[in-house]
Amino acid sequence: MDNIRITNTPYDDVFRTLLNDCSSLIIPVINEIFGENYSGKEEIIFSPNEHFLNQQGGNEDARITDSSFKILGKETKKYHLECQSSADNSMLIRFFEYDTQIALDEGEIKGNVLTVTLPHSAVLFLRYNASTPDKLKIRMVTPGGTIEYDVLVMKSQQYTINEIFEKNLLLLIPFYIFSHEKRFDEYEKDEIKLRVLQKEYEQIKNKLEKLLHQGTISEYTRCTIIDMSNKVLEHIAMKYNSVKEGVKSVMGGKILEYEAKTIKKEGIEQGIEQGIKGTVSILKNLGIPKQTILIKIQEQYNLSLEDSKKYL
Repeated sequence: MDNIRITNTPYDDVFRTLLNDCSSLIIPVINEIFGENYSGKEEIIFSPNEHFLNQQGGNEDARITDSSFKILGKETKKYHLECQSSADNSMLIRFFEYDTQIALDEGEIKGNVLTVTLPHSAVLFLRYNASTPDKLKIRMVTPGGTIEYDVLVMKSQQYTINEIFEKNLLLLIPFYIFSHEKRFDEYEKDEIKLRVLQKEYEQIKNKLEKLLHQGTISEYTRCTIIDMSNKVLEHIAMKYNSVKEGVKSVMGGKILEYEAKTIKKEGIEQGIEQGIKGTVSILKNLGIPKQTILIKIQEQYNLSLEDSKKYL
């Protein structure tokens, strides 16, 4: 089988940013996809999203997963999520590669037995059609018998604004614009139809404001959701200036982006950065491997992989 390599898209980057910077948004999505009943207070531990896959000839191929993490509830479970704008033929191959590598990362050998635990896997489709499946399947034919497991599917376009807020699926908000993608031409030419779209985003903005005032989300989370919504909008409506400007006029643009960055900067200025540096220094002196240190500061300080690397 030929080696398959993927290129990150702006949508992948938005998905990763939301998970790393606003990790509390993951829990309701996991509840929805897998039928779990997490309260939202559980601890989430991220794994490195860069894995090295052994290839023929001894070479290693670096791959990036969208999100691999554990949730510490009544029992510890591993999860692997991917975000896809639409299905492609290589997707299941990538899932199998990632899932087995994630399992090997924490494989345990006792005596002459290697035990590996595959994560619960799912994909978020931003676009779908009649042929898009409700679940995918990976089947392994082994000398000891056939084993198979499902990769569950979530279709963001199936959720209305009310459903998103009723189920607390705030992670889907930046991708909500996909449900209007096929009507961009109409919105661009008809101000009345564009106004209908704007009213939907007014509804989203007002509901986010309500959650903020209730203390359900932080100002940083609200700003990040809006910032990421604008990033998706910039890319998906690249050729539709009226659509872009119409939605941005409702949701807010550079001011909110600046707000989010300022809030994060203020936190660092209050001593977080010194805390990170101190932690890294102590772990290095103890001889802890760099990869382990990277994971620990990601978990402890809720940093993205890119931000964590700056301290090593």
